[in-house]
Amino acid sequence: MITDISQLDPKGTYTYADYLKWQFDESVELIKGKLHRMSPAPKRKHQDASVNLEYTLLQYFEDKPCKVYDAPFDVRLPVQNRKKPNQIYTVIQPDICVICDLTMLDDDGCMGAPDWIIEITSPRTAKHDFNEKYNLYEEAGVREYWIVQPVEKAVNVYTLENGEYALVDVYESGNIPCRIFPDLLVPHERIFR
Repeated sequence: MITDISQLDPKGTYTYADYLKWQFDESVELIKGKLHRMSPAPKRKHQDASVNLEYTLLQYFEDKPCKVYDAPFDVRLPVQNRKKPNQIYTVIQPDICVICDLTMLDDDGCMGAPDWIIEITSPRTAKHDFNEKYNLYEEAGVREYWIVQPVEKAVNVYTLENGEYALVDVYESGNIPCRIFPDLLVPHERIFR
């Protein structure tokens, strides 16, 4: 049993089966088998944006067959049909995700790509959100990906087109449309108030 993160080899390769055995308090993600420490507690602007977005989404999805989750919530991204814990090398905790195929949900979280993921950057995570997670979500088939930047008060919106992300726009004001839910408009000022 692993009770302290220092017991792990930072250059080792791990699976979801390993992840389930860890008994330490530090939050981590696995990306293609590699250990990634989560940032310390987010700053206030990050949390404000998260709560404001989640409130808006919970209202919108209240009577719809989709579920909204926020971190910490394990999303396992299997490769092909490898769904056994010792075959899964990616476990992430998006800031916010929307899942419409409810068969992907189980007691441990989500098995498969959510329809929509929203990451909220902090100074320590911005590069990770724009690079590694962008590539990971694109490869996994996440249909829409938003990167919310609280300091810049900007929202980058990407949609999956022919297996690759296309930048829809960078929103710095007005209503932000969700492409996969066309009747949903998220007011910019609601996110950053």
